[in-house]
Amino acid sequence: QVQLVESGGGLVQAGGSLRLSCAASGRTFGSWPMAWFRQAPGKERELVAAISSGGTTYYADSVKGRFTSSRDNAKNTLYLQMNSLKPEDTAVYYCAARLTGGKPGEYDAWGQGTQVTVSS
Repeated sequence: QVQLVESGGGLVQAGGSLRLSCAASGRTFGSWPMAWFRQAPGKERELVAAISSGGTTYYADSVKGRFTSSRDNAKNTLYLQMNSLKPEDTAVYYCAARLTGGKPGEYDAWGQGTQVTVSS
C-alpha cells in the first residue's frame, strides 16, 4: 500500500552538492517519522539522518554540518540536501518510514534506493 520512491542521485565531484527526494504515498505521511540510510560497497547499512513528524532532526556524526534533512508534508516528500560531498559519501541512499502504528525504533517501509557517487 505504502510506497517510497527516491530520486536525485547521480555522479558529482568532491565538494559538490546534491539533493535527494523521497516521494511517499499515504494520507498520514505527516505523522510518520522518516529517515535516510545509506549502504556503501563492503559496508553495513547506516543511519544518515532521521526526522520526526514534528521536524526534529538527527544526523550521523559523519554528515553533521554537511547534510540537512527536511520534509514537506503538503507534498508528501522527504528531502536530503547534501553539501560538501566527499568520496566517502558514495553509497546507495534509501529513505524509510515508520508508519502509523509502527514500533518505536523500527522502520517498516523502504524505498528502492538511489545511487550517489562522489568522485575524487
